[in-house]
Amino acid sequence: MPEHLVGRADAPALVLASSSPFRAKMLTAAGVGLTVEVPGVDEVAVRESLRAEGARVEDVAIALGELKAASISQKHPQALVIGSDQMLDCNGVWFEKPADRDHARASLIALAGREHRLVTSVVVARGGSRIWHAMDTVRMSMRPLSEAFIDQYLDVMGDEATSSVGAYQLEGLGAQLFTAVEGDYFTVLGLPLLPLLDFLRTHGVLPR
Repeated sequence: MPEHLVGRADAPALVLASSSPFRAKMLTAAGVGLTVEVPGVDEVAVRESLRAEGARVEDVAIALGELKAASISQKHPQALVIGSDQMLDCNGVWFEKPADRDHARASLIALAGREHRLVTSVVVARGGSRIWHAMDTVRMSMRPLSEAFIDQYLDVMGDEATSSVGAYQLEGLGAQLFTAVEGDYFTVLGLPLLPLLDFLRTHGVLPR
């Protein structure tokens, strides 16, 4: 698997502002060379504050992606810094990453047999300010799940069930939870990858 593809010799450094191993793996697998730094953003507090102000789920996804990118961009003003966020909305209820197995179980019970939206943002910052962004939405139809299946699923998933909002990863066992997915696969994994790759090509980070 390639670690990077060479762009211009003078291409700016690329930093991913994220604690998500899935986003880093996705970009690396696509041939993007980068470094990773974890932003110090209190995501829960920001979500709660914006929701109290009446913000839409799309606005929150963009705001959080921008906060992550800008916080790291201030430390590396010449670099292109990527920030991203993913929100899960089911009939107006916003879901967080489950804190533990019990919360993961509760999330799956609440989502089973229903359609939900995954809204995923990507933001690029330079010099502490946003210079580009994109957002995508995927509709996910989860099949009805028996409690016995949920328990078996969580037994197999272990700690991975708490690593993603909704307690699933579509690229693995989580595929068994769904009857339909309407939208881009990469968006489900946590990043609108194709628009980001196009942006990186236009800025010489990747070859055209």
